Amino acid sequence: MTTAAAVESTAVAPQRIGQIAVLVQDVERATAFYRDVLGLRFLFAAPPGLAFFECGGVRLMLSRPEGESGGTSTIYYVVPDLRAAYDALSARGATFIDEPHLIARMPDHDLWMCSLRDSEANVLALMSEVRPPAAR
Repeated sequence: MTTAAAVESTAVAPQRIGQIAVLVQDVERATAFYRDVLGLRFLFAAPPGLAFFECGGVRLMLSRPEGESGGTSTIYYVVPDLRAAYDALSARGATFIDEPHLIARMPDHDLWMCSLRDSEANVLALMSEVRPPAAR
């Protein structure tokens, strides 16, 4: 791999798993299980019908199946530059479901995501936590 290619690959390759979406039929029941039985640290709930937990540096999201997920759970990969990853993977033939878009403004960063399908039609997501210049 050339130096330029290595730099591009580093800029767009997933760095870690940032979130896993677990599809459930009853979010309230599943929230009680993950919080009270498994003992995961509950982070927050977000309408409509989402619950978030912390598990060893990976965020776990509980939600009902809908839309493009096709009833499968989703792994969210963290990339340092979402737009660069989107452009590079598109050029390599990845099939994206949507374009990078803002999901939420958090106290110390903005959360951006986009979704794509792997070679087996499973949904994957890329995410990037963009910190404003003052918070860096």
